[in-house]
Amino acid sequence: MILDTNAVSAFFDGLLEVVERLKQAPEVFIPVIVIGEYRYGLQSSREREERELRFRGFCRTCHLLSVDEKTAGFYALVRHRLRIAGTPIPENDIWIAALSLQHSQQIMSNDRHFDSVQGVTRVGW
Repeated sequence: MILDTNAVSAFFDGLLEVVERLKQAPEVFIPVIVIGEYRYGLQSSREREERELRFRGFCRTCHLLSVDEKTAGFYALVRHRLRIAGTPIPENDIWIAALSLQHSQQIMSNDRHFDSVQGVTRVGW
């Protein structure tokens, strides 16, 4: 299962449903995009150092998903389909959706716009 940034936040907030689903997931993937978004959010946190340390430890328990040339092909397909359908989504989420298609993994997110991406399955809470 691929984590979106709001799933990481929910995990660290101790949201029981998210914690339990992650415990049950056979594998947990974290995209570099999500790492960047989460670290951006930490920039204005008063507990930045402590949270960054916990986040780094968490990331070591996940499989890192980087963007490569194959991902770029999925990105182009997803973005084109969304444009044709008139259902744009945030740019970073297009990359996350592309990684989902590339690696045949569900996305854990509360962002319903992932539901408009053909071939992507979103797991919400």
